[in-house]
Amino acid sequence: MSLVRRHFDALIIGAGGAGLNAALQLANANLRVAVVSKVFPTRSHTVAAQGGVNAALANVLPDNWHWHMFDTVKGSDYLGDQDAIEFMCREAIPTVYELEHNGVPFSRLDNGRIYQRAFGGQSQSFGGPQAARTCAAADRTGHAILHTLYQQNIRARTHFFDEYFAIDLIGDDEGAILGALIMEIETGEPVLIESKVTLLATGGCGQVFRTTSNAHINTGDGMAMAVRAGVPLMDMEFFQFHPTGIAGKGMLITEGVRGEGGYLVNKDGERFMERYAPNAKDLASRDVVARAIVTEVKEGRGCGPQGDHVLLKVDHLGEEIVSKRLPGIRESSQIFAGVDPVLEPIPVFPTAHYVMGGIPTNRYGRVVVPVQNGPEEVVTGLYAAGECACVSVHGANRLGGNSLLDILVFGRAAGQDIIEYLKEHPNHRPMNEAAVERAMARLGRWEQTGEGISVRELRDEFRKVMEDHAGVFRTEEIMA
Repeated sequence: MSLVRRHFDALIIGAGGAGLNAALQLANANLRVAVVSKVFPTRSHTVAAQGGVNAALANVLPDNWHWHMFDTVKGSDYLGDQDAIEFMCREAIPTVYELEHNGVPFSRLDNGRIYQRAFGGQSQSFGGPQAARTCAAADRTGHAILHTLYQQNIRARTHFFDEYFAIDLIGDDEGAILGALIMEIETGEPVLIESKVTLLATGGCGQVFRTTSNAHINTGDGMAMAVRAGVPLMDMEFFQFHPTGIAGKGMLITEGVRGEGGYLVNKDGERFMERYAPNAKDLASRDVVARAIVTEVKEGRGCGPQGDHVLLKVDHLGEEIVSKRLPGIRESSQIFAGVDPVLEPIPVFPTAHYVMGGIPTNRYGRVVVPVQNGPEEVVTGLYAAGECACVSVHGANRLGGNSLLDILVFGRAAGQDIIEYLKEHPNHRPMNEAAVERAMARLGRWEQTGEGISVRELRDEFRKVMEDHAGVFRTEEIMA
C-alpha cells in the first residue's frame, strides 16, 4: 500500500470549537496548519451546543470573573483545579470579545450589547442572587461560533483534510510525537502527516452510552490514540448526564429553556425542584437536577403511560419569547417529541452528555503524564484541548455554559502556546519509520474479517451495559 507524506508546522486532529480556534491562532501567525476531521468541519459536535458561553461581561446583571470562578469551583464539587479555573474564568472575557470581533452573531440587548441569559449554578457575590452570565446566539450558539471560526480559518488559508479518519499518533523512541497516520474515508488511502507539533481536539465519548445527546461521531478517538501512545487518561469516572434530554431519544433540550423561565413538573403538576433545591430550584446545577428527575421517576411520580419521564413546561412564556429565544428547541421538540412547546410541555429525562475526564493537560494545552518521583512531565510535541482533554476545570460536574468556554479558551491558549513552542523547535524531528509500519499494520488489520461476534453487536452490548450500570446513580450492587 503506497503512503503519501505531507509536512506541516502543526497538525490539529478535530475541527470543533477547540481545534478551529487553535488553528486560527496558528494560521494568523503565518504557520502551515493542517486540520483533520472525519466530518465536514461545520458538522463537528460543537454545532449542537445550544445555550451559550459563560463570560462575566455584566451586560444584564452585575458580574465579575471572581464570582464566575467561585461558581465553577463549587459546581465542580470542589474537585476542579483552581489555578486552571481561575485562568479559564479570567480569559473568558477577552475570548468572547475576540469571537464577537471575528463575526459571531450573538443575540443583542436593546443597548446593542451581547445578550446574556441565566443558567444553572450561576450566582452574584459568591453564592448570592442568580447571575446572567451566558452569552447566547438564540439557542444556536455553537452553530454560530463554529461557522464563524470555520469561515475565518478559510480566510486565513488553514489546510483542511475533510472526511479523513485519524488512525494513530506517530511517536519516536523518546516519546515525542511526530505526527499521525490518517486515512481518507472515501478511498481508504492512508496519508502520513509529519508535523512539528500535534493537537488532539477530537471531542468527547458520549457514544459509549445508548441514550446520549452526543453525535454519532463522538466516539473518543483522540482519547484512544493518546492511550495507545502511552498517555493515561484522568477523571474518566466523571460523566455528566444532562437533566433535560428528550425522553427516549436523548436529544438535548438546552438549560437555556429553564434560564428563560421554563420549569419542570411531575405527574401531579408539582414543581418538584423546589423540594430538592429550594433556592436555585430549576436552575440548580445539572447533577442536582438530573438526580432529582431520576428520583421522581423511581418513586412513582413520573409522567406518561410508563411513568418514565417528567415534563418541561414553557407554554406560559408565550409564542413570541419561544420563537425569538428558543427557535431550535421548538423545532427539535416538534420533530423528536411530537409536541409544540408553545402548546404543551416537553417530555424529558437525563441523557449522557459530557465527559469531564480525558487526556491530562496543563492550562496551555500541553499533554502531561505523571511520573513516579517529581512533578508531571510534558509529552514533547503533543497538545490536547476541548472535551477530549482534561485541564480539570470541571471536576466532578460541569456548569452549563462552561463547555463552549472550555473549548474556546483552551483551544485559544493551546494555539498561542504552540506559536511559542515552534519558535523554540523550528525543525521537524526525524520520522520513526518503525512506528509508521506499526500504524500501517494496524490499519491493515481493519481489512481482515473472520468468524465471531460482529463489531456492531459488541458495540451495542457495550453501550447497553454502560447505560444500565454506569448511569446517574451508581451503586456497588448495580456496578457489580
